[in-house]
Amino acid sequence: MIDLLICYDVSTQTEAGRRRLRRVAKICVAHGQRVQNSVFEVSVTDVQLLTLRQKLLEAMDVTEDSIRIYRLRQPREKFVEAHGLDQYVDFSEPLIL
Repeated sequence: MIDLLICYDVSTQTEAGRRRLRRVAKICVAHGQRVQNSVFEVSVTDVQLLTLRQKLLEAMDVTEDSIRIYRLRQPREKFVEAHGLDQYVDFSEPLIL
């Protein structure tokens, strides 16, 4: 699996921009978990990454929006430092509800 950090900035000055923002967020939610308003941590395979990237590019307006995809180093716990409200859930471990 490839662990990614996806960050986006979508212009919301128009109704079309607000729709794009909702589409981009929905795509990211489907692939990972929100760690800040416009920041998601995602674990995908190589093929899923290609699909995810294509969906994001189709949803954005390259003249008004930006999306950044960063590959995270493993293990996450060693390279990601979080302070304050951090509700990250490790979905690779068993979940107890």
